[in-house]
Amino acid sequence: MDDNDMEIESVQENRNLPIHANDTNVILANLQTAQIRRFMHTIVKMLFSAGNHEPATQKEMKMYNEDALLNMSSCLCIVVKIKNLALAIVEDLKNVMFLALECIILSAAREIILPPMREQDADPFALKMAAAILIPFGTVVLLAVTVIYWMRRAHKKRMSACRTKYDAETYYTNDDVLRATSAGDSTLREYLQHSVTSGSGSGLPLLIQRTLAKQVSLCECIGRGRYGEVWRGIWHGESVAVKIFFSRDEDSWKRETEIYGTVLLRHENILGYVGSDMTSRNSCTQLWLITHYYPQGSLFDYLNRTAISTHQMITICLSIANGMGKPAIAHRDLKTKNILIRANGTCVIADFGLAVMHSQTTNKIDIGNTARVGTKRYMAPEVLDESISMECFDALRKADIYAIGLIFWEVCRRTISCGIAEEYKVPYFDYVSSDPSFEEMRKVVCVDNYRPSVQNRWTSDPFLASMSKLMRECWHMNPNVRLPALRIKKTLLKLASSDETIKITPDGEVVV
Repeated sequence: MDDNDMEIESVQENRNLPIHANDTNVILANLQTAQIRRFMHTIVKMLFSAGNHEPATQKEMKMYNEDALLNMSSCLCIVVKIKNLALAIVEDLKNVMFLALECIILSAAREIILPPMREQDADPFALKMAAAILIPFGTVVLLAVTVIYWMRRAHKKRMSACRTKYDAETYYTNDDVLRATSAGDSTLREYLQHSVTSGSGSGLPLLIQRTLAKQVSLCECIGRGRYGEVWRGIWHGESVAVKIFFSRDEDSWKRETEIYGTVLLRHENILGYVGSDMTSRNSCTQLWLITHYYPQGSLFDYLNRTAISTHQMITICLSIANGMGKPAIAHRDLKTKNILIRANGTCVIADFGLAVMHSQTTNKIDIGNTARVGTKRYMAPEVLDESISMECFDALRKADIYAIGLIFWEVCRRTISCGIAEEYKVPYFDYVSSDPSFEEMRKVVCVDNYRPSVQNRWTSDPFLASMSKLMRECWHMNPNVRLPALRIKKTLLKLASSDETIKITPDGEVVV
């Protein structure tokens, strides 16, 4: 028995053993590479001899069972055809064809000798585990997609309702209005100015206000105070004022947002309101109040750097009186720092954090929860001696009239008459310190009954003389003697009409 016969019998013995799915790789691993190649040369030799119709020996045929013979006959037919084609190829390619045939026969021999691997039965535990994971996960994903779809649909409905519910001339919620557009279209500035033609208004719809902080870019800090900071920001290409409250002053922010959002506050001489938002920066909560921006700044800053004419004085005082003519609001913190100057010289009243609203239908007042108090220098006598009735709205309005008298005094000091204008000073600068206490102000205003001094030159100027009389009636010790806001406005209109250079509109506004 030669080496090839021994190798064939070894393979036959391995085939007679029961083969399991895990035994296949073991059998292949035990066959040596040299033995496989010699065995394959023998198979090739048999096939070529079969092509010449030479029968195989009985010993060689015994090594195959019936199934193997059937598979082998199919392979022989294929190889005979391949041999006939190979004989027609040039002699130089015989070696190449031999290698190709060897590879083909190797694959066929593996199919004959080794039965195909049986698929391993699936593990039922793995299937259950996969189902336990995939089914809940798929359910959650499906629910999430469904919820997101319905939320987006509801959001679109709310946006559509906002566009149709409100007046189209006041509320604009599409981007074409909010961003600056080409000539002939509405720009952001036109929208903001139009929305407050008759006052502050209610600002933008709440859906837009809730994203304002993401749309505004802060540029520079233009003021600081006890409540926080004021920044100039850019919103859709336009400048806006961003008042950032400290977190401890959340009540003031809420109160001012509530006041500005009141439709009854709409007035030309009240600061234009854009919206409010809450954001987080540097791990700190910031409360934003966004309003119109006026480069001229406050009346306090304006009077400090500029002396004004009689025409400008009338314009400023009349616009303040117009702003305070709203019957439903008591400001409670009027001062030159809370009044802003427009480019045309008129004023707007700002900072309503301490304001009190009055309902004429229920005759009730809404004081709010803020613990802030007004500026002590501008407090009326009844506030300083704590005799004021906080439940009486008229009493709060009369306290505002006292503060207006002091503001008129500051404006008149900077009014040029006979080529002279005094240096700007705050009220009672010559009686109290720069930051007076309640006790100081109470002594000066209530006990000593001092008031800001009137300059002698004012008596020689008819406008300043009339203003001197008006401010005295405003800061009178007895609240019941003080002039109401409407009477102040009529007095100023009468004063303005005496000057031919000052033109008054039918609505009582000064033409600038």
